Amino acid sequence: MGVGSEQDGIPPIPPLRSVCRERTLPSEPIVVRPVIRSTWRSVHGKQEVNCSDVVSARSRRIYWVVQAGDLEPPGPPAPTMVTLQQIYDQVSGGPLEVATTGQTECYDDEGNVIPCSGTGQDGEYQFGVSVNPRFTENGDGTITDNLTRLIWLQNAECFGRRLWPDALSVASTLADGSCGLTDGSIAGDWRLPNVTELLSLLDRGEHNPALPSGHGFIGVATNYYTSTSMDSDPSRAWYVGLPDGICGHTGDADVLHVWPVRGGR
Repeated sequence: MGVGSEQDGIPPIPPLRSVCRERTLPSEPIVVRPVIRSTWRSVHGKQEVNCSDVVSARSRRIYWVVQAGDLEPPGPPAPTMVTLQQIYDQVSGGPLEVATTGQTECYDDEGNVIPCSGTGQDGEYQFGVSVNPRFTENGDGTITDNLTRLIWLQNAECFGRRLWPDALSVASTLADGSCGLTDGSIAGDWRLPNVTELLSLLDRGEHNPALPSGHGFIGVATNYYTSTSMDSDPSRAWYVGLPDGICGHTGDADVLHVWPVRGGR
């Protein structure tokens, strides 16, 4: 395999951001791991690119170092160089796509169901990827999302409603023995999901809650905090409303529900 360079194309910001980490490591070859193992690292030359720098990154010489073979973690990094798309293809079995919304019907301006042909609405095209089954109940108080590989607490109402600082804290201290967990997890394994992760659960063809049918979660409530604050006003945090799948922001003095997740790094 060759080195990713100008002829390979520059990935758009979301895929590039998805392989970032929040810290810079020493300038040494870095092994790129499969995304489901949560240890991707993007490198600019031999220097890791900080997530805060991704939006302004314009270099056409961004390289990815990957261990030879099947991308498994053991062993030191090999000199094999591959393009980002080749990594994507090997890990996912093909080009990465956006998840389907779940919406399958089309509507007129009064909300009545109409034939989808020619409307141009989401229900006509139903673009995106999906998996079946979407969720797996693990029998230990957790549910795995087979699309994102994130692991969610099955009891979505264990912590009730909290202030945002409390929501961040209780999510990170969750461990085996609490909230019906028998998964062997320890404090620090769990966290409050970011806004993108929580939105990934939604099915736009469902409501009350706006989750895929047969999801298996219990105690699903209304509005849930995420760990993501607003860039324009960091005193406010993003939340996701489960009845209709809305996404908004609220002050950290408000009390909303807590739904911990693990994985994703």
